[in-house]
Amino acid sequence: MSVVYTPLPIEAYGLIGDCTSCALVGRNGSIDWLCWPRFDSPACFAALVGSEENGRWLVAPEDAGATSSRAYRDSGLILETLFTTPTGTVAVIDFMPVNSQFSSIIRLVEGRSGTVAMRSELVLRFDYGNSVPWVTRLPEGPDPQAQGIAAVAGPSLVALRTAVTLRGEGMATVGQFSVRQGERVSFALSHGPSHLPPPPPLDLAAELERTDRFWRDWSARFAYDGPYRDVALRSMITLKGLTFAATGGIVAAATTSLPEELGGERNWDYRYCWLRDATLTLMAMMAGGLFEEARSWRDWLHRSIAGSPGQIQIMYGLAGERNLVEWEVPWLAGYQGAKPVRVGNGAAGQLQLDVFGEVVTALHLARQENLREPGHGWSLQVALVEHLEQIWREPDEGMWEVRGGRQHFTVSKVFAWMAFDRTIRDAEEYGMEAPLERWRGVRDEIHATICRDGYNESKGCFTQAFGSEALDAGLLLIARTGFLPSHDPRILGTVAAVERELVEDGFVLRYRTESAIDGLHGREGAFLACTFWLVDAYVALGRHDEARSLFERLLGLTNDLGLLAEEYDPRARRQVGNFPQAFSHVGLINSLLHLRDGTVPQRGEAAE
Repeated sequence: MSVVYTPLPIEAYGLIGDCTSCALVGRNGSIDWLCWPRFDSPACFAALVGSEENGRWLVAPEDAGATSSRAYRDSGLILETLFTTPTGTVAVIDFMPVNSQFSSIIRLVEGRSGTVAMRSELVLRFDYGNSVPWVTRLPEGPDPQAQGIAAVAGPSLVALRTAVTLRGEGMATVGQFSVRQGERVSFALSHGPSHLPPPPPLDLAAELERTDRFWRDWSARFAYDGPYRDVALRSMITLKGLTFAATGGIVAAATTSLPEELGGERNWDYRYCWLRDATLTLMAMMAGGLFEEARSWRDWLHRSIAGSPGQIQIMYGLAGERNLVEWEVPWLAGYQGAKPVRVGNGAAGQLQLDVFGEVVTALHLARQENLREPGHGWSLQVALVEHLEQIWREPDEGMWEVRGGRQHFTVSKVFAWMAFDRTIRDAEEYGMEAPLERWRGVRDEIHATICRDGYNESKGCFTQAFGSEALDAGLLLIARTGFLPSHDPRILGTVAAVERELVEDGFVLRYRTESAIDGLHGREGAFLACTFWLVDAYVALGRHDEARSLFERLLGLTNDLGLLAEEYDPRARRQVGNFPQAFSHVGLINSLLHLRDGTVPQRGEAAE
């Protein structure tokens, strides 16, 4: 086993994936996170939230002083890391073949100059770094590329095939080799069920070409025309890489338990699909001409929430699974010591009124864009609104999923208003059967309640909860719902209050954690999606120079591969939170659209 290994800074990782799962590759050549066979499966490489003993795969020069640079090949998720040593240079090309029978990681080591001594060190630990597999040799045959090992633990089997001679060393599988200029050494790691034969050998050159062609063809469909196109495309590729192709569900992030506060307890499992992302994701996809993906996401939404409206959840599994029981993993030390590591997410059982507004607005937007509507689409929407009619007066946990008790959160009520408003619009525009007079009365009652109880006259702004003095960044979304015009004095006062009380080093906090409203200790970083919302607010107010300046500051937070985590810690000057974060990239795409167009459409209204 190598020396004790500490996971890298979050921004030092890159994403590879095959639209069933994904892996995080460090700039040091170590794959420290991989769940197989799905995004939300138990990890077999969990060093990211533990140590090398919890599983990782290193392919890198033996020289510990080697330097590296990296980039994605063209428009896709084929990652090339170039290592430079005193004796030569070598590239490690990492990718996951798409549309394959078995999920695999392929690592191609290419000599670029001189001769470089290399090391492969594979530590497989199933069940989130806990289960040591039984390792056997694969049968030898005429093809040296087909030899290797098979590792089995419970239902999982992983096969490593390579021409490199492998040996066991300290509960790891190690291979040492040298690569000269013009040479290529390959590794293929494939997952399959343990009750079947190991996955067969792959034609690695053909898989590289096929995967490269898939991403080039997909990226060519991206219809965005405007400034920063490469930035927008990279964010859209990231969203595609977080998409579970079989169902259309998009995970919020690739990881669990990367901390919102370094060393703290704000660590959550984001490998699930949040309803809250629905409208913004649809807007981004359709603005980019990706209607197939938008339709798949909308269909996932319909299937997931089907059933009793009283049982709607704020998040679901990749195929709409509802049982997301949260538990803590005691044997993992946490990312650089941030404990606990959590699997599952207890917030799935919370009441969050805003999701009704998000879901209804997503259905409204899909209808506007003539996406083929399921036959039960309108009846499902009506059932949701009728249930909301009964519960909108109740307190809830709010859009930030607080664990400090329910309150009457202002943004929750605004989004409840939006659910009625969009449903009324749909009924009027498309001639749908609906109790319009009653619903208009409810819409007006919610509006009046918010303006009376959610607005603080002495502060001159809307507040986080009824009767509160605190703020949260979700208030920046009020004007975008159409609840009030952007230049209404109450909106102007709210934007000013957010600038005054929630901006740290130019970036926006979700809320002040000192209030203990979320029931947790410590602080968190600036929330990147919220900072993009401030960009949007500036655009809507005609403050275009400030909007562009803040947007460019946000671009400066992306790592060298264009990836963003959930948050940014202005004090440590590091990305924090789960990574890469879909919500951050959706925010980037939509802010870029608003900057290009010089306007911000209402939530659920299509961009021009």
